[in-house]
Amino acid sequence: MDKQSILNALTPEIVEKFRTAIEIGKWEDGTKLTAEQKETCMQAVLVWEHEFVPVEERTGYIHKPVKEDGTVVGSECDVEHEHHYPNNPNPSLAVMVKPFDKVLFLA
Repeated sequence: MDKQSILNALTPEIVEKFRTAIEIGKWEDGTKLTAEQKETCMQAVLVWEHEFVPVEERTGYIHKPVKEDGTVVGSECDVEHEHHYPNNPNPSLAVMVKPFDKVLFLA
């Protein structure tokens, strides 16, 4: 499944169910998530957030403090560089996900 197919299959409600399942380790019906399901759900959430959520609200966002001179700590690394994605020479294709062949979608 490509990125666009994944995005087309996800809704805010499904993403929220994935987040909850990841957080508590089980689906709404009490079934425990497998490691593969947890990984796939995390990937789906991150892909969805990358498209629809502002950077500051995404999972894993780290606020960068402002120095006394007004510059932001770490701002020199806010540009996509090839060294950020050593296995992918094209950073614009950096978001890669596994197929959803074994994920239980809760609609």
